Amino acid sequence: MVSWPRRIADVPRSSVIVPCVLVLTLTSALTACGGGDDAAGAPGLGDPYFPKAGNGGYDVSHYALTLSYDPGSRKLRGSARITARATRGLDSFHLDLKGLDVTGVQVGDRDARWSRAGQELTVRPRTGLDRGETFRTTVRYAGTPETLTDPDGSREGWLRTARGAVALGEPVGSMTWFPGNHHPSDKASYDITVTVPKGLSAVSNGELRSVTTAADGRRTFAWHTAEPMASHAATLAVGAYDITRGRTKGGLPVYVAVDPSQSAASAKVLARIPEVMDWEAYNFGPYPFSSTGAVVDRPGVAGYALETQNRPFFPGAPDIGTLVHELAHQWFGDSVTPVSWRDMWLNEGFATYAEWLWQEDHDGDTADETFDALYRGDHHDVGGAVAAVDDKAVWAFPPARPPGPAHISDSPVYERGAMVLHKIRRTVGDDTFYDIVQGWAAAHRHGNASTADFTAYVEKKAPDKDFGEIWKDWLYGDGRPARP
Repeated sequence: MVSWPRRIADVPRSSVIVPCVLVLTLTSALTACGGGDDAAGAPGLGDPYFPKAGNGGYDVSHYALTLSYDPGSRKLRGSARITARATRGLDSFHLDLKGLDVTGVQVGDRDARWSRAGQELTVRPRTGLDRGETFRTTVRYAGTPETLTDPDGSREGWLRTARGAVALGEPVGSMTWFPGNHHPSDKASYDITVTVPKGLSAVSNGELRSVTTAADGRRTFAWHTAEPMASHAATLAVGAYDITRGRTKGGLPVYVAVDPSQSAASAKVLARIPEVMDWEAYNFGPYPFSSTGAVVDRPGVAGYALETQNRPFFPGAPDIGTLVHELAHQWFGDSVTPVSWRDMWLNEGFATYAEWLWQEDHDGDTADETFDALYRGDHHDVGGAVAAVDDKAVWAFPPARPPGPAHISDSPVYERGAMVLHKIRRTVGDDTFYDIVQGWAAAHRHGNASTADFTAYVEKKAPDKDFGEIWKDWLYGDGRPARP
């Protein structure tokens, strides 16, 4: 994620009705985080910053969402099915769903009892579920999706645009447009099928499998995401977009959707997506997904760019630094996803450091120069724009310990997180550093990882080096370390 407009010193970022159904398959997820007795799944996973996010007792393997959205009435409806496995015996379980009206719930092919309380949809199957049992839950719902205000003041969830809407889900906004297990620790594959009025397009994650047109001109877009995806990285953009398709040199499909008002301003930077993808694959290892691209809407839709999987979202034409940042997130954040929101620096530190490396390789400041400028609080160039460093902001807290949910996208998570990576690079040298970066992305490909996993991995890859000072002073320490 990158705040908008991009500034190195101020990166904090801190959204005719047809039925909507969701099929939910739950696999084994975070059993230890469940809580409650063996008959009831927990209503939250106990995330340190968003304790109500996610649910215990099951693990989702696939979401099949069939949606219909009418921008004129602002109504969303559809059909969604979820495939999952119980991780304990269950007489009831929870789904996260904020707003919207539930019209029916089934588990398997039988109607289930259900109730609502806040963001919790409690489902009670007719018969209990055994531990290890794979089951399907279908939820029918409709209504006007909500826009949420996060603890840091940013807007997410369902965001209206000039011609439609954009769904952005970090950290919890995805629960405004479909029910599910909305925590980064439970990733799944997706099929998202969306019907929109004549003249509009619906853009989502993964690959576009088909487009069909009804007699009245309404079009239905079917998107498929085979690789595991955290729900906060799922997106849906409805609008009158200019669509372009292409391929990288390696044959990777590139699908770009741009609001017409931004087409001219975006064209030059977006044309560099294949170049950026090749550069990042060279540095970070094989690309973890089967397509790439971007969605660009008008400025003001959101105050930040976001690493939605396969094709990041940008509110207005991005600069090259922001494009590099959000595409780097496909490796760090989307493929390797944090275990909890406390581990956000593993996303943002890596993506910010990718910007430093891009500059270094494209006749800009070296990573050493950027690091030193940040440490001194000097002016320096990032992503093509000179920015003043807010010394107090960079050192406000350690990157691995944000003080609360309002701070998980603050400057220390980004800049100081990148500084941790540069300290590792200075300690081990370039060859070992790139072995660490590529190995980390490969070892946790399509999975989840924590800060403790990362530090252990670094120490394993360079057993002859002492990282104690880096972890103590740069990753977990308060204030500015005594020396760079």
